[in-house]
Amino acid sequence: MEFSVNQIAAMANGVVEGDGEVKINTIAKIEEGHPGAISFLANPKYTQFIYTTGSSAVLVSKDFVAEQPVSATLIRVDDPYATVAHLLTMVQQMMTPDLKGIEQPSFVAEGVTVDPDSYIGAFAYVGRGVKLGRGVTIYPQAYVGDNCTIGDGTILYSGVKVYHGCKIGANCIIHSGAVIGADGFGFAPTEHGYDKIPQIGNVEIADNVEIGANTTVDRAMMGSTRIEEGVKLDNLIQIAHNCKVGQHTVMASQAGVAGSTKVGQWCMIGGQVGLAGHIKIGDRVEIAAQSGLHKDAESGSRLFGSPAMDLKAYGRQAVSIKRIPDLIKSVNEIEKKLNEK
Repeated sequence: MEFSVNQIAAMANGVVEGDGEVKINTIAKIEEGHPGAISFLANPKYTQFIYTTGSSAVLVSKDFVAEQPVSATLIRVDDPYATVAHLLTMVQQMMTPDLKGIEQPSFVAEGVTVDPDSYIGAFAYVGRGVKLGRGVTIYPQAYVGDNCTIGDGTILYSGVKVYHGCKIGANCIIHSGAVIGADGFGFAPTEHGYDKIPQIGNVEIADNVEIGANTTVDRAMMGSTRIEEGVKLDNLIQIAHNCKVGQHTVMASQAGVAGSTKVGQWCMIGGQVGLAGHIKIGDRVEIAAQSGLHKDAESGSRLFGSPAMDLKAYGRQAVSIKRIPDLIKSVNEIEKKLNEK
C-alpha cells in the first residue's frame, strides 16, 4: 500500500508544507523514522526528534512552530494523535482478512442463526439459545455459553470465554483470554469454613466497549454487572460482581474493582489502582496509578496515593515529607543548645 502525502492530507483534512508528492508506505515512531514512513508529533517531549527524523512526512498540529530546519514534509492537522489513530484504523481495515462462514471442526448449537457475513473459527463453541448479530466474528477456540447475546459487528478473539446468559452489545472487541461472566467472589463464613453463594446474575456489556487480554468481568450475584457504552478496559483488569462502570470510562492494566462499586462516566483510572467494594465514584474522576481508594469520590476529583487523596493535597504532603530530615536536624540542634544552657 502506498499513498502520496497529498492523498494522506486529503484523508486527514490537513495542510501540506513541503513536497506533497512524496510516497508513504508505512507508519513509524518519530524517533525511529525512515524514508517512506509517516510519523506524528503530539507530545512536546518528542519535539527534538522532528529535526532529526528520517521519516518522509510528519503529522503536526496547525500551531506547531519549527525552531530549526525540518527536512520532512509536514502535514498540519487539528489533532495529530487523533489523525494517526484514524490512519491506523484505515490501515488495519485494509490488512484485516475478510473472514466469513463457519470453519470446521466447531460447534454451533441447533437453532442458532449465523449471519452470512459472520465468522466462527475452528474449535469455537456456541451454545444453545445464543443470539448472534450481523457480522459477528468469533475466532478459533472461543466459547460462548448458552443463552448469550452478541451484538452486531462484535469481535471475540481466540480463547475468549463468555459464560451463560451474558449480553454483549454491538461493535465490541474482546481480546484473547478475557473471561466474561465467571462467578463473583461470594462466600458466606460458617463454623466449618465458607459456603459458596450462588451467583445467578449475569454480565451486560453495552455497545462500543473494548476489553483487554486476560481481563475478567464477574457475573452478578443477582441482577447484572454492567459495563456501559464506550468503556475501554486494558489487559489484566478485574471487575467484580455487581459493579457498574459508566460510559466512556477508561482503566489501565492491573486495576481492580471490588464488588458492588459504581464508577461514573468519563473516568480515567491508572494502572494498579484498587477500588474498595460498595463505594461510588463520580463522573470524570481521575485516579493516578497505584492509588488505593476506600471511600466515595466526588465528580471531578483528581486523586493519588494510598489511601487516595486530592492530588494537590498529596503534592503538598510529598513536599513536606522531603523536609522531615531537615526538620529533625533543626530540632536536634535546638535541643542541643537548650541542653547546653
